[in-house]
Amino acid sequence: MHSFILKKLIVHVLLIAVAAHASGQDRLQQMDRDLEAGLYPNMHSVLVFQDGRTVYEQYFNNYNADSLHDTRSAFKSITSLLIGIAIDKGLIKNVDQKVSSFFPEDTVFASDRLKSQMRIRDLLEMRSGFDCEEWNGTHDCESEMEKAQDWVKFSLALPMKNPPGAEWAYTSCATMILSGIIEKASGMPVMQFARAHLFSKLGITHYRWTVDPSGHGMTAGSFFIRPQDMLKIGQLVLNQGKWQGQQIVSRGWIQESTQAQILIPESSFVRSSRSKAAFPQEVYYGYQWYNEVIKTTSGMSFRTVFASGNGGQYILIIRQLKMVIVFTQGNYGNRTAKQAFDLVAKYILPSN
Repeated sequence: MHSFILKKLIVHVLLIAVAAHASGQDRLQQMDRDLEAGLYPNMHSVLVFQDGRTVYEQYFNNYNADSLHDTRSAFKSITSLLIGIAIDKGLIKNVDQKVSSFFPEDTVFASDRLKSQMRIRDLLEMRSGFDCEEWNGTHDCESEMEKAQDWVKFSLALPMKNPPGAEWAYTSCATMILSGIIEKASGMPVMQFARAHLFSKLGITHYRWTVDPSGHGMTAGSFFIRPQDMLKIGQLVLNQGKWQGQQIVSRGWIQESTQAQILIPESSFVRSSRSKAAFPQEVYYGYQWYNEVIKTTSGMSFRTVFASGNGGQYILIIRQLKMVIVFTQGNYGNRTAKQAFDLVAKYILPSN
């Protein structure tokens, strides 16, 4: 009797699982139809990986699987991984090491008391103290940086506004300094370091760096890569730094860097998406990674760790679903880029 009841229970659970899977496939098919119909403009690719396999992969508007796409600031999150690897290897002591220790020849630290206090942590958390602010477009220092011969030296020389660690103010110049730190710590250009210790391990071979006139690789954006390889980066984070059984970056670094405890005031990617399928939540920042809980109108909540780049370049990791989602878009400089979060809430996340 007990055996019969157990068998009925197992069958019931399997039927629920099959129904949920069918429902999920139906919603992905509807998403595909809406994307093909152009209801979500300037979409270039959408990839969904779950439970060890890619369940959705489509390209739009003349893009394909081999197209290199500018990740924009989503690459900042990859730079965070590179810093973690350098710490794992003992090339950098820890995130509290002073930035000045890597540039003993640079006089900007001796002449500025606030700058001399700056740590790697402050750069990672966008609390450098520099008089720059890209998030609200109030003081964009990156445009001026791109006119300079040496982007690291330019960034180091920026004037200070606040004590390091005091206030969150987004600037690509902070991430560019990390390029110089990796170079100084490892004795090789960041391009070589990334290839040897990250990209080659993941089988990522087709990409393109932007390099300044002095030979420094851009670590704040303008890095071109295939969406499939962006998906690999997400899988690495999902798997706590492991790739095919090999620990590429330590589990501890993945946990620390993605924890995200710095509140970004008055910000919500879901709100900007104008989605009717989710309620806006607060956004937090970690070591170049974002966090926002996606709270759906069906009553479910999913903590999402993600990389974000101008125009709609996203790598989203949802641990509780064992899921990674990648978007590439061409919606540069406008709110439409956030439409990805409507797609996630409406079509990709489970509804029950």
